[in-house]
Amino acid sequence: MLNVVKIAALASLAAATLAPVAARADDGLSYNVGAVTDYRYRGISQSRLLPAVQGGVDYAQGPFYVGVWASSIKWIKDAGGNAKAETDFYGGYKGEISKDLSYDVGVLRYQYFSANQAISPNTTEVYGAVTYGPATLKYSHSVSNLFGFADSKNSGYLDASATFEVAGLSLTPHLGYQSVAKNSDYSYVDYSFTVGKEVVKGLTLTGAVVGTDAKKVNDAYVYTSPSGKNLGKAAVVLGAKYAF
Repeated sequence: MLNVVKIAALASLAAATLAPVAARADDGLSYNVGAVTDYRYRGISQSRLLPAVQGGVDYAQGPFYVGVWASSIKWIKDAGGNAKAETDFYGGYKGEISKDLSYDVGVLRYQYFSANQAISPNTTEVYGAVTYGPATLKYSHSVSNLFGFADSKNSGYLDASATFEVAGLSLTPHLGYQSVAKNSDYSYVDYSFTVGKEVVKGLTLTGAVVGTDAKKVNDAYVYTSPSGKNLGKAAVVLGAKYAF
């Protein structure tokens, strides 16, 4: 039975580790590489509660941006497929409404090459976000099935986060809700609180408390590893990312 299914913003550690970095002023290109002690996405472990390596490339020209990012994963293999990596392709447009109010709209494709599963885990979402001061409200909407769930088109993820700078540290609280269409047992709330610090130019270290209220069905958590571990349990996750 498929219990290990990816539920797609990011818990805030994922946001801190995975989000596109600001483009370099010279040619619009930027790069990032990193590692985390557990790849959590929207609170659910994608790496079986084990470390993952990650990296990406971004290009920005004016308000337009595109990028690609990848991470090692284990959930496809655990679910009977072959893909060992997640590759994300995204593009969008950022604009300013007023001095403190901005927006971001775009599309994001989650690709699992050679997954070889009966229901494809490949997922496409469109998203829109509004940022006012330090706070951001974002909604992501699936225009395909969501990460291998049958008949789950039109699932949605709503999340709120904020980033505050305090004594040289970035503090990022986050709260989100993943709704899985026609698969309500798999819907859940996720939360996180991330602390980050740039220790040298380009190198940022993060630590986060991440968790979910993912349900139990028939005395088993709906998101579990092959050994029965709860993939949405509360935990501390550490990360490092170098942007250049």
